[in-house]
Amino acid sequence: MEQLKQAIRTEGSVLSANVLKVDAFLNHRIDPVLMAAIGREFAERFREAGITKILTIETSGIAPALMAALELGVAVVFARKQKSLTMRDDLYVQKVYSFTKQVENEVTVSRKFLEKGDRVLIIDDFLAHGEAAFGLAKIVEEAGGAVAGIGIVIEKSFQNGAAKLQEAGYRVESLARIASLENNQVQFVEETIHA
Repeated sequence: MEQLKQAIRTEGSVLSANVLKVDAFLNHRIDPVLMAAIGREFAERFREAGITKILTIETSGIAPALMAALELGVAVVFARKQKSLTMRDDLYVQKVYSFTKQVENEVTVSRKFLEKGDRVLIIDDFLAHGEAAFGLAKIVEEAGGAVAGIGIVIEKSFQNGAAKLQEAGYRVESLARIASLENNQVQFVEETIHA
């Protein structure tokens, strides 16, 4: 998706060979025009998949998930990283390791928001090792639903997450695929640019 790649080129920062900072448009400050375009792109790619719900994880996945849900006419459910006082029982729970924050979270979803027979599109901001996507997929399957696909805003193709998810039988659609972050350069799977 060229509009997303352009935002990565102009507003992204390479912090290391494994970390790309995109807080200028995705996960601190949010660009609503770009998020709307991302939502349309996900909706286009998954329109024929019979999606009944979108599942994401707080917080950076919420904006692209909401925009895709608006396009598809379905609800968004987001997994919480911390239990609130109102979420005590009847929860789906999975442990998910965050590469960026170097911490394991216990993510939860209320059982009343996922139902048997749901066809769920999982959306997340980044894909590195696939931990979040696998955790969300387990929640969907525990609820008796089916993972209709996994939509990723930015995939780090030099890490093994996409391959592991595809080997497990999941359809993965990534809007920007990064081949390398070496030498402070963002190299997309098909081209090289400087960030």
